[in-house]
Amino acid sequence: MTREYRQTHFFDMLLNPAEAEEVPPPPVPESEPETEPEEEAMLPLAPLAVEDQQQGRLPQEARRALIALMRHGVVMAENKRLLFEALCRYRAGIQEHLADMNLRLLLDEKAGIAMLLVQGGDDGGDEDEEGASLINRRTLSLYDTLLLLVLRKHYQEREAAGEQRVIIDTERIETALRPFLPLTNSSRSDLRQLNGALNTMKDRRILAAVRGEDDRYEITPVIRYVVNAAFLEQMLGEYARLAERSGSETNDE
Repeated sequence: MTREYRQTHFFDMLLNPAEAEEVPPPPVPESEPETEPEEEAMLPLAPLAVEDQQQGRLPQEARRALIALMRHGVVMAENKRLLFEALCRYRAGIQEHLADMNLRLLLDEKAGIAMLLVQGGDDGGDEDEEGASLINRRTLSLYDTLLLLVLRKHYQEREAAGEQRVIIDTERIETALRPFLPLTNSSRSDLRQLNGALNTMKDRRILAAVRGEDDRYEITPVIRYVVNAAFLEQMLGEYARLAERSGSETNDE
């Protein structure tokens, strides 16, 4: 017979201790055999979120402007106003970033020009050092150099006259180059050579095409930073003397 136990409360035991029945302890469940605690598996660290990995010092707006500057070398406010404004706004951070790559930002807010230059380009460093800069120095041909000087002289004259936009046509360029032709081993102007040199200047943002006029070009303010006034006069004088001497020797022969 199974003995039934009456539930006895604590207060009943105090009031009627004789009648209080012994309450058996609650049954203890069969314990399972003890097992060694499993060693907690080492979980790999969660990879950084893509967004965290892509975080940099510059905001996205500044990055777009910096990429455009490094891709083209020049950003002009007239054509790329938003990019130019971003370069101005984040100038300090962009300059710091470029300095790590031996580059620097030349920013002329008044003229609306931003240019990418080699850091310390005039320090006479070793030209054989590979990878010292992202910008390769390219030597202009004699013809391209003469064209550059002619364009710079025309720009200086028209700017001094108060012109805001300096325009030049192909005929005027040919006329200005004619005295220097003896230096190029040519007695007449080569239109194909001239067009090739003009395209080079367009690629370097020194010239800009005039819409609807194939034989006219705008000389951009970039040329002021490529050739300064003092260097212009010195080189033009030297090339003029060389051309005169070369022409005299040719006539004597």
